[in-house]
Amino acid sequence: MSETSTENKLSQEQIASIRKDFDFFDQDKNGQIDLKEFVELLTILSPKTKASHVEEGFNLIDGNSDGYIDFEEFLTWWNECWWEY
Repeated sequence: MSETSTENKLSQEQIASIRKDFDFFDQDKNGQIDLKEFVELLTILSPKTKASHVEEGFNLIDGNSDGYIDFEEFLTWWNECWWEY
């Protein structure tokens, strides 16, 4: 895995903890979070999130627009701004 600026700011323990969270929400264990899994993630983390914001937020996090959130995209979002949702 290549080092991102987010990874450089976090300890290995913090990254491992975030990886556990990612793996929990990656229900089909394909190494990516799809929109359905993201909806479930936000339902748990922020039940008051408006449905209209979910897809918009997903698309913002999915930096390469492949329809999935990979771990590096998740790591950046989790570390910087998940609580905004």
